[in-house]
Amino acid sequence: QVQLVESGGGLVQAGGSLKLSCVVSGIMFSDNVMRWYRQPPGQQRELVAGITTGGSANYADSVKGRFTISRNNAKNTVYLQMNSLKPEDTAVYYCAADHAYGDFVQRRWGQGTQVTVSS
Repeated sequence: QVQLVESGGGLVQAGGSLKLSCVVSGIMFSDNVMRWYRQPPGQQRELVAGITTGGSANYADSVKGRFTISRNNAKNTVYLQMNSLKPEDTAVYYCAADHAYGDFVQRRWGQGTQVTVSS
């Protein structure tokens, strides 16, 4: 059974920090590109950051310089360190695991963790 379990969300004041974790089981973690998405209240889900199997990271412009994605293949875990948080970072944060099979990409989602940033 494939599971992606996020943790680390919570309530924080603007300017504060949180570190999200996503533990993956049931798949070969090291073969998957890992991504963090977020869905603010009343808005669509958006990509926050991604990290390749080789460890290359990319970020949405809105979080560059504040958020850092990393992965530990030995622990089957992907992280999102979030610094200098802003009220507009308030959202449910989801991790996703993507595995490519030729032209087909299979995606698995976690259940999400709430991040609330107060002003």
